[in-house]
Amino acid sequence: MTPLSRKSSLDEIRARFDADVDRFSQLETGQQATLDAPLVLDRVAHTASTHLRSGDRLLDLGCGAGNFTLRVMQECGTMDCTLVDLSTPMLERARKRVADAGATAIHTLASDLRDLELPENSFDAILAGAVLHHLREDDDWSHVFRQLHRWLRPGGRLYVADLVEFDDPRVQAKMWQNYGDYLTTLGGEDYRDRVFAYIDQEDSPRSLPYQIRLLEQCGFSHWDILHRNSVFACYLGEK
Repeated sequence: MTPLSRKSSLDEIRARFDADVDRFSQLETGQQATLDAPLVLDRVAHTASTHLRSGDRLLDLGCGAGNFTLRVMQECGTMDCTLVDLSTPMLERARKRVADAGATAIHTLASDLRDLELPENSFDAILAGAVLHHLREDDDWSHVFRQLHRWLRPGGRLYVADLVEFDDPRVQAKMWQNYGDYLTTLGGEDYRDRVFAYIDQEDSPRSLPYQIRLLEQCGFSHWDILHRNSVFACYLGEK
C-alpha cells in the first residue's frame, strides 16, 4: 500500500481525468470498474425525488462529466446546479450536458474539494460520487464533512457513493480479492492490475463506519445506507 505521503498529486490525478472525459460521459458504462454504478445512480435519484423539487439548488462534487446530476434531474426535474471538479475538460463536458438537459442555472468551479469556499445553507442536496476517496489525512476528512454540513440548507441531504474499506483487515482482504475477480471478468488480469495500481497510487478510502461517525460528529441529524456491495457503498446524511 502506497503511503499517503507518496500518493498521486492533484496534478497527476487531474491529468488522468482530463484524458478520460469520453468514457465518463456514459451513464450506463462510464464507471464499469465501480460495482453497481448504474444501480447506485438510480438509488440516489429515486431517493432524491423524495425531497428535491424542480428549481432546487444542487451541488455536485467531483462531478466528472455530469452523470450524477443528469440522473437526479431526470428523476427530480431541472435544478440550479453548481458543478465542481479538478478537471476543466470534465467540467466543460458536464456543463454542456447539464445545459442540454435544461438546468435552470449552471455554475462551474475547477477546484480541489478541500479548498472550496461556499456560502452557508446554500444547497438542497450535495452529490459526492467517487470523490471523497481522494482525501488523505484524517484532518482533511473532518474538514470536508464539516463543510458539507455547513453548505447544506436545513433538511438538505448529502448523497455519497464511493469506494470504501473494511475496518477488519481479514474482511478487507477477502472483499478485495472478490473485487479483483470481478475486474478480471471485465478485462482480464491485466485490466485488474491496472485498476488496482491506480487505486493504490491515487486513492485513500475510509471505511463506512468511519464516514458515518463523521456524519454524526459534524451534526447531521439522520443517515441511512442506500446500497453496499463489497468495497463500494452509497449512503445519505440529512442536515
